[in-house]
Amino acid sequence: MRQSTMLIPTLKETPADAESASHRFLLRAGFIRQNAAGIYSYLPLGHRVLKKIEAIVREEMDKAGCVELLMPALQPAELWHESGRWDVYGPELMRLKDRHDRDFALGATHEELITSLVRDELNSYKKLPMTLYQIQTKYRDERRPRFGLLRGREFVMKDAYSFHSDEASLDERYQIMYDAYKRVFERCGLNVRAVIADSGAMGGKDTHEFMALAEIGEDTIAYSDQSDYAANVEMAKVLHIDEKPDEAPLPLDEGEAKRGQAYEIETRFFKAGEDLIAVLFRKGDEVNDVKVKNALGVDIVFEAESDIDPLNPSERVVVMADNGVKNVVNGTLLDASGNVRHFNVNPERDLSAVRFDDLRMIKEGDPSPDGKGRIRFARGIEVGQVFKLGTKYSEAMNARFLDENGKSRPIIMGCYGIGISRTLAAIAEQHHDEAGLKWPVVVAPFAVHIVPVNVKNAEQKQTAEALYEQLKTQYEVLLDDRDERAGVKFAEADLIGCPVRVTVGKKAGEGIVEVKVRATGEVRECNVSELLHVVDECLNRV
Repeated sequence: MRQSTMLIPTLKETPADAESASHRFLLRAGFIRQNAAGIYSYLPLGHRVLKKIEAIVREEMDKAGCVELLMPALQPAELWHESGRWDVYGPELMRLKDRHDRDFALGATHEELITSLVRDELNSYKKLPMTLYQIQTKYRDERRPRFGLLRGREFVMKDAYSFHSDEASLDERYQIMYDAYKRVFERCGLNVRAVIADSGAMGGKDTHEFMALAEIGEDTIAYSDQSDYAANVEMAKVLHIDEKPDEAPLPLDEGEAKRGQAYEIETRFFKAGEDLIAVLFRKGDEVNDVKVKNALGVDIVFEAESDIDPLNPSERVVVMADNGVKNVVNGTLLDASGNVRHFNVNPERDLSAVRFDDLRMIKEGDPSPDGKGRIRFARGIEVGQVFKLGTKYSEAMNARFLDENGKSRPIIMGCYGIGISRTLAAIAEQHHDEAGLKWPVVVAPFAVHIVPVNVKNAEQKQTAEALYEQLKTQYEVLLDDRDERAGVKFAEADLIGCPVRVTVGKKAGEGIVEVKVRATGEVRECNVSELLHVVDECLNRV
């Protein structure tokens, strides 16, 4: 491809609102342009990278036995009412009405629509299992779109859905998709950790997020420094190993209150429907809202204050305590404002009816939950997630099948998503330097960038043209045929970030060109007769 015929509007200055490296360089290198907050056009270079990521995803999905289809982005509200999510999904769901005043939603996700499609078709165990997927634009009205393609209101996503007659079949498919996702991200050149996660509004039980490690990431990952254990910080279990102090229990509220983190027990209140939830935890720890919600099995709302005494709760008050409270001896119970409510509290005696559970946030330096090493924190960008949905949607939407005994049962479902456009941004986030992007070969817009220093020089122009014709039979090649200053061409070549740059300069008459590897900065000269071999060698090393 000739650079003069492509739309590559590079920028010398970084846009003021570009907060992340991927956002800055994708804008500056002419891969994307913003049309509105959180809404972007993919210009030719960006579109080429996007299609290469899609191709990798399709290859791995097809290899995993998935079948592609395409569903509409415009979804009737009736389907969301059937699942019960129309009223609970939140303002992120883009809603609209047609000319007949009927409600619709722009697809933020497709569980409802795919369930409606299969409920009349997959009505026998003989038709199961089956996995269907699509690659399509999704829409979510983010409150605060930011970081370019990392958090937008319109984005490209691969979503897959599997349908099963039993849990064993779902477990098998879940592992197949998990492995396929690992291959997708490895092929894209991403440093990714698969972490235990919370299913959130998607519902279901088991789920893993695939996190591309990056400082700009909005999620915190807790991982072991000596094993493969990794979890979203909200889902990381806490391994409690503190020993109980060798101290005699004292009578409740007699004597003096002991202060300090070893003794003090704080209280935080939540609402769950009509019930008030009091959660006790050691001072210095932080209550994990997700763990509280999962322990109760219901949604919760944070309550700032309450006068309820956890040792003498009234009706409709549930008292829970983090496991870390168990070994406190002669503790001081504080209210929500930090004032002393009781002292010389001993859990075995005074909290015998309280439910203990893992309710706190894990801390850096805690023992890893698998017993291997210590916990460390890292930031990550979520680029994919796999869910075991179970029967959440099939029961709500009456998607049933007849088993081998002729009994009607709800279809068991799995759901698997990859953010295609977010993966593009995550690659840019991990592969850049101060000069610009450094694309892995497999997703690069072009493998080779030929840059003649002076197109007005006949020898340089002829040599560049000849090399272009030769190399494009083997590789995707971009020829900078523009009449620009050499400094501009070199700066833009580094900004665009093709894996190999071939510079045709003053030694063109001698049959000598310069080859630069973008990822390593390695530069070497070679004869044009050796160029094909040298380029092949360079591309196979990065």
